[in-house]
Amino acid sequence: MNGKKGYLLVATLTVLIIFCGCEKVEKVSTNVKAAVFPADKNAKIAVILDTDICDDIDDTWALAMLLQSPEFDVKLITTAVGDTTARTKVVAKILQTAGRTDIPIGTGVAIGDMKTGHRQDSWVKDFDLSKYPGKIYQDGVQAIIDTIMNSTEPITIISTGPLSNIAAALEREPNIAKKARFVGMQGSIRRGYGEKSKPQKEYNVVSFIKASRMVFTADWDMTITPLDTCAMVSLDGEDYKKVLDCNSPITNAVIENYRVWAKSGNINEAQVGSRSSTLFDTVAIYLAMKRDFVEMEKLGIRVTDDGRTVIDGKAKKINCAMKWKDLIAFESFLVERLTSPAIPAPTSNIAGQPAVAAPADVNGR
Repeated sequence: MNGKKGYLLVATLTVLIIFCGCEKVEKVSTNVKAAVFPADKNAKIAVILDTDICDDIDDTWALAMLLQSPEFDVKLITTAVGDTTARTKVVAKILQTAGRTDIPIGTGVAIGDMKTGHRQDSWVKDFDLSKYPGKIYQDGVQAIIDTIMNSTEPITIISTGPLSNIAAALEREPNIAKKARFVGMQGSIRRGYGEKSKPQKEYNVVSFIKASRMVFTADWDMTITPLDTCAMVSLDGEDYKKVLDCNSPITNAVIENYRVWAKSGNINEAQVGSRSSTLFDTVAIYLAMKRDFVEMEKLGIRVTDDGRTVIDGKAKKINCAMKWKDLIAFESFLVERLTSPAIPAPTSNIAGQPAVAAPADVNGR
């Protein structure tokens, strides 16, 4: 190509790109992926799970998936929004059932709907939290900060609920963003709940808009599964039957909680015998370790005044799981994880001892 013509062509294209009003979409490159996941394939991914378990049942499925995934080194689990102490009780019983009381729990900010109890209350009605052998931090936000800041390795925060705890941690210690990455189930970009084609206000974002904005603009690598992908996940047929019939401590805990949750009026109880509800949050767990089954796009995402997540070229770029390459393969992967032999607690950890320096506020133990 003639040098001058080539120069003019490049200049013209540059001007067109600058002034074009079209949506700019970037595929997530392999370089981004390499920066997010450990270079050593045998290295475990250090994670904190922040969950609003007991609202929708998918948080319980997601916690089970997390515990059944050998890729993770779970440093802390925190409970978010509402009666966070009641939610902590459910997390504690699940961890004790799974033999994972080595994982500390942090009780998060009690904010929002403060009614006592929750939809999975009856599953823990006889569980005495004061006798739980593991660590429980009353200040879950400080536990998040201390776990990240005291860690010698990057921490992945997995969020499956509203972002009040994470925003509070950022406000108290902004430097956590330099030592962590964020993976979450948040937003609705091109499609909404169920079969609806239009994006909607997604619960985890719209519940606390200011907190969502703080997290979406923080200076960390951020990955989300919006409703575009996570709202399509559920188990039925043989896949669901494998979980239903597995009869392991962790799958029994999931199904028992599913039954209790269904009885609270969320769905027809008969559904528990044949299929799951929508398992939104399991996709966030998956994205913290793999991306093989989804199509990622790097998009500028802005949280609007009314809690929508919209594409904006001037906003912070976020790795978004926008389409499924193979949804059936993901659902099979989920079933395989849930029904695999339980992963025991690390032999190097005494029950309840975190792998990093403990926050000062321990629940009397």
